[in-house]
Amino acid sequence: MVDADGQLFTIEGIAAALIMLATVFIVVNTTSVYTPGDTHVNDMQLDVIGSDALKMLNTPENGTVGKSPLVIMVESNDREGFNKSFTAILNNRSGAQPDTIQFDADITYMVNFGPQKGTMNTTNFSNSPRGVLYGGEHAVHTSQWIIIDNWNATGSNNVFPEQCGSSSINCAGKHAAVVDVYLWRD
Repeated sequence: MVDADGQLFTIEGIAAALIMLATVFIVVNTTSVYTPGDTHVNDMQLDVIGSDALKMLNTPENGTVGKSPLVIMVESNDREGFNKSFTAILNNRSGAQPDTIQFDADITYMVNFGPQKGTMNTTNFSNSPRGVLYGGEHAVHTSQWIIIDNWNATGSNNVFPEQCGSSSINCAGKHAAVVDVYLWRD
């Protein structure tokens, strides 16, 4: 027969085994191994880079009140200026080689006049040099709201010529638009 001391040692051994099993379970479940299939970290980084680049372009020069370079580029339909500025910001890094981020930028806006009033339109604004998105790349989306003062400020050379080209349509006034950018690494 086993006395009280033997029973106590048995209960203590079972409790210690359960504690060790729980510890092993917790340690194994909290260990993370990142594989090349875990692209969410790269996607978040690419999204932040693109969002910051758009915010930098949408900030007026020297922090003064006025139009930002992004608004000026959209109003004057300066696609090459946007391409050059946005590419320089995106691919700037401290290493010897620049980054290889590619993009496709569109402008989405609501038509406030004419027969299409109340509809949403999207106009392609700019692409990076290799700005064709094939099926293999994983793209992320970022956007920035802008306020355009006068769509017809430059006569027939504006972002939305199909709506503002007619002299019977007045495109003056403030209009909201969204600059949508898809980004991917080449």
